Amino acid sequence: MKIIADCGGTKSEWRVLHLDGSADRYISGGMNASTMSADTITGIISEITKKISATDCSAAEIYLYMAGIPSESLRDSIHKTITGYFPASHLEIQSDLLGAARAACGHRPGIAAILGTGSNSCQYDGNTITRRVYSSGFILGDEGSAATLGKLFIADFLKGLVPSEISEDFASRYPSDYSTIISNVYGSEGSPSGYLGSFAPFIMEHYDHPYIKELVDGNFRAFIRRSLKQYDTERYPVGVVGGFGYALSDIFRRIASAEGITVSSFVKAPIDGIVEFHCNPNY
Repeated sequence: MKIIADCGGTKSEWRVLHLDGSADRYISGGMNASTMSADTITGIISEITKKISATDCSAAEIYLYMAGIPSESLRDSIHKTITGYFPASHLEIQSDLLGAARAACGHRPGIAAILGTGSNSCQYDGNTITRRVYSSGFILGDEGSAATLGKLFIADFLKGLVPSEISEDFASRYPSDYSTIISNVYGSEGSPSGYLGSFAPFIMEHYDHPYIKELVDGNFRAFIRRSLKQYDTERYPVGVVGGFGYALSDIFRRIASAEGITVSSFVKAPIDGIVEFHCNPNY
């Protein structure tokens, strides 16, 4: 039996692959090793492994891909939690970036790009990450992401730089007074990046407007120039993972091509590609 999980900050997707070829799917709470306590993470894992053990208690190969960087103490705690419900013949805990690379590139060398609420990237040798340009989060980086697109738009909106027909439409559909926006971005509760990224669908409704087109295209162009071009893009193609990149695949591919970069694939959610990596040596 193989158990494979892709654990993002918002939710975790699990696949349990049985020896007879059948598969079970589970959803649990998100897990981020950099922002959540070990007790919280092991609590989530305890609940989901309890459900899994109720259906199959055989020894398992377990592969967890987790947002953030798991410490050795967290790895030990996760191992103890899982083996409390069933034996694990192999347990591997890796970053979600490696999961994205394996989903996008399989067993082939390449460059992986995550384009979701946030962004990230790496160069990959077919098994491990060989080089990484840090995304630095939505304040210092995250170019190409939905959060950065939202940040650019909201910054212009507050300064009165958004064309009137678009700003009026925005104000009619969202709470848009200064204090509300500032509270949502700088307040201690909630997710500022999630809040800013939530405006991406509205922004894309107006993509035919020159102002919005330049905002969207420029966001992708900045990601390509500031991150992707630091890798060997002349030799390797780029695989893109994430719902934002998937939804805007035609736009991203066009801009990447103009910058001399080949895009090999777009993967909406990495879990299926990760499963293929672990089950199919030809993937």
